[in-house]
Amino acid sequence: MPATADAPALELDVGRLRRHRYAKLQFQMAADGLDALVLLHGPHVAYATDCLPKGADATHASANRPVAVVVADHPQPCLLGGDPDGLPVDHHPAVWPDIDEGAADLGAQLDAILGQHARGGRVGIDLMTGAMRRTGVLSAAEIADAANTMAAVKLRKTVDELACIHQAQSRTNRAMASVYETLVPGVRRSELAAVFLRRLREEGIDANMIDVIFQPMARRMADGPRTTTGHLAFPTWSGDPVYAEDDLIWVDSGSDYHGYASDFGRTWTVGRPPTPAEQRCFERWLAVMDAAYGAIAPGATFAEVCAAATAADAPYRTDGDRPWMPHFYLVHGVGIESAEMPFLGTDNGPDFDAAHTLEPGMVLVLEPAIWEDGTGGYRAEEIVAVTEDGWIPLGGGYPYDPFEVPR
Repeated sequence: MPATADAPALELDVGRLRRHRYAKLQFQMAADGLDALVLLHGPHVAYATDCLPKGADATHASANRPVAVVVADHPQPCLLGGDPDGLPVDHHPAVWPDIDEGAADLGAQLDAILGQHARGGRVGIDLMTGAMRRTGVLSAAEIADAANTMAAVKLRKTVDELACIHQAQSRTNRAMASVYETLVPGVRRSELAAVFLRRLREEGIDANMIDVIFQPMARRMADGPRTTTGHLAFPTWSGDPVYAEDDLIWVDSGSDYHGYASDFGRTWTVGRPPTPAEQRCFERWLAVMDAAYGAIAPGATFAEVCAAATAADAPYRTDGDRPWMPHFYLVHGVGIESAEMPFLGTDNGPDFDAAHTLEPGMVLVLEPAIWEDGTGGYRAEEIVAVTEDGWIPLGGGYPYDPFEVPR
């Protein structure tokens, strides 16, 4: 599965990362007719200011959250709360937008920062808490949904954003290599998770973005949990299973580097080689991946990639399904969120896929899944970036052990 170009040396320049992101925000605000942006969602705040979310209890983090404000033509963003140390921001006191007193304080600060834009301007906001509504924050302005603006700026990554994703995936891969060495009959999920989290710290990563999934898969769909779609249940609750030699483990997790996510997916057996039937599932998965890779190019529609993947697995199917889980997708994007646009093969439907095309700078996480009832199946994930003439891999690669890649 060769890339159409070798991965370049992706070196992160933090100053350039910040400048390019802020320039993209200013450009998109002008295109969307916005005078200002008010951002409360943690990854959006990080995108605008480089103030990264803290790994903390969710109830505390949501109440004591920093707020970013971007004003048209202003040379740098404003940060309310958070840690401004070393960041090119105008810093303001912290606010508590989930309680009435804090929301009123936020409203007063926004009036001062935005000036005339708070009274008749057009302001994009990504989250309006109940307290903000009750206290009338920005009630004199025209409010727009900032989600559309943020989606547009996130869609095509700069070289520094690609460097962050590459580093996040490379470090996650190395941590998972340590986990795989620990996977033997009798080990518990909690022990594997502990190895993973320890290795992340050794890699300079303070927290994982997704609770680590090491899911033993039932061999028949009827033996697993019921789903409303009638399809495979994955992921399910984590629990703390003890792994046995006949288990087939579907793995999924991720961490982040400088606010950008990785996404690791593999299928593992426990202290044994795969059975011939399991190996066949893997080879079907490889064929689907090869077909999808062959369709990835700038200008290709989402539908063309989905059609290529589906055609590659069609000889093995009698159910008419596609070779990925219908409650997920064939492809999702990754960046400051673990799943963001572009999405290919979702329940948005074929018209959506036909109407959207791949562009240079898009990052794709391919995650087809093959299932054979009675055998189990194979699922894994790979990350690539679309280039001007094809695509490049990110993350440095990770082996498919214990499955054998045909020569």
